[in-house]
This record gives sequence, structure tokens and C-alpha cells, in this order.
Amino acid sequence: MKEWTLLITALVSLLVAVVLGPVVIPVLHRLKFGQEIREIGPSWHKKKSGTPTMGGFIFVISVILVTLIFIREPIVLFVLLFSSLFGLIGFIDDYIKVILKRNLGLTEKQKSFLQLVAAILFIVFGLYFKFYDTSIIVPFAGTVKMPMWLFVPFGLFVIVGATNSVNLTDGVDGLAASVTVVVMTFFSFVSYKLGEMAICGFCLVNAMALVGFLVFNFHPAKVFMGDTGSLYLGGVVCFTAMVLKMPLILIVVGAVYVLETLSVIIQVASFKLTGKRVFKMSPIHHHFEMCGWSEKKIVAVAMSLTAVLCIISYFISI
Repeated sequence: MKEWTLLITALVSLLVAVVLGPVVIPVLHRLKFGQEIREIGPSWHKKKSGTPTMGGFIFVISVILVTLIFIREPIVLFVLLFSSLFGLIGFIDDYIKVILKRNLGLTEKQKSFLQLVAAILFIVFGLYFKFYDTSIIVPFAGTVKMPMWLFVPFGLFVIVGATNSVNLTDGVDGLAASVTVVVMTFFSFVSYKLGEMAICGFCLVNAMALVGFLVFNFHPAKVFMGDTGSLYLGGVVCFTAMVLKMPLILIVVGAVYVLETLSVIIQVASFKLTGKRVFKMSPIHHHFEMCGWSEKKIVAVAMSLTAVLCIISYFISI
């Protein structure tokens, strides 16, 4: 793909998402796909109850359509397929929550099992069809080839861990989408530098589809992405990192995702061991809310931190 084609493809993705919003949101309203706010969440979030969820369809459909029309490269279709598979797991979870009225959706064991199966298939087929190998980029050390016995469990940990981290980040209007726009833009610059033009185009398509979604998801949100969207985003972020040999770099550029997960782990461990909580509420974005931060401020700080880390990562990894 040439530079001007990349830009046009990205703009089409943005346009499709912006057009889909006014179509999808009323449908979700009519189907009464409203989000139920959990009792353990912040009390002020209860006013969001009834806001339609499953809005992830807006950017997922945009990405699928634009990718199938303009890119169609095997490695991109491979990443899109498995990202969509994670989105499907999220859809099943949302369906159980919204339609079957089980607010917790899939159990943690069920969700983890499905994600693990999808991750295993991604690694097996990716290595078999040579979409990538066991090499990873290590900052300041270049490309290092990992032994297979280490790469497989490492890859599974990255995929399942990163996907759930992105899912945890989706708790404030626009947070997960905004951070992921920056991360996918970073991957587009990296892939362009590496000469992987198809992957570059795919990353831009995802980033711009999310920008279109943010028109409706930024505070005050008219729609939530639901697990349909957040698990898709987790999939596309980690799968892109894998094919670019950058799972280690993902820990840095996805620091916001990591902090969200660590805050939950620390909170649970501290309460079980000492009976005390480290944070006012977890994940950590709720802690900042309870400290008086507005949702817009949380998103702005998270985006800024991610942007700085992405710039640093670009220069230490390429």
C-alpha cells in the first residue's frame, strides 16, 4: 500500500464508524440492550444505567468492512480473524448479561477457557503458516529468538493477559478507546518503519474506526463498547504486537492496561492478606474518580502517558 492509499483507507474507516453510530445506537435502544450498572461500582455511575452497550459493533464492523475491501493481505486477515474471534467471545458475554439478564455474563473460568483456546489456535496457526516466528524485539538488544518451549507459554500469557487488561480499562467513558487509538497509531508508525505496509494500514484502520466511535463514546457516553468491543480491542492489540515481534514493547506502550490490572491484583491481595484496601476502589481509574478526578481528566492523563511511552518505545525498539 502507498502512503496516499493508507490515508484514504484510514479516513474511510473513520467515516464508516461515524455513519454507523446513528444507525447502530437507535437499534440497541430499541432492542433494550442497556447496560446494567453493578452495585459494587461507583454510585455516581448508576445514572449511566440504561445506556446501550455492545456499541463495539460500530468500530468492529467498520474495521471488518474496510479491511476486506481495501487490504485483504493474508497476515492482516489472520489478525482480523482472531481479533474478531475474541470479539465474539465478548459478544457471548454481553448477550448473557443483556438478554439473559445475568449481570456478570460468562464466568471467569468460562471466559478464560475460551480465550485460552483462541490464543492457542492463534499461536499454532501463526507459527505453522509463518506469519511470525519465535523472535521478539528486546529494547537495546535487538531481535532475540526464543526457544519454542518458552515462546508458547509466554505468548499465551501475553494474549490472555493483555486482552483482559484492555477489558478492565473499559470502565470510564472513552478510556479504553482513547488509549487504544494511541497504541494502534504507535503500531502503525512501527510497521511503516519496518516496511509492513499492510499491517500499517490495518493499524490505522483500527485507530480511525475508534476515533469515529469516540464521537459517541466520549463523556457523556451515548453508547458503551461492551465486552464485544473491549475483547476485540484486546485481541487486536496483542495480536498486532505478536506479528510485529513486539510483545515485550506492549508492556510499555500498554502501561495503562498493565496498571489497571495490577491495581486489581494488589487490591484483592491486600484485602485478603491484611483486610485493608490499597486503593479507594479498583481498577485504578475508579480510585482516581473517588479522588475527585473527572472522567475527561482521567482519559486525558491516560492518553498523554500512553503517548509519551509510545514515543520512547519507538526510539528504543526500532
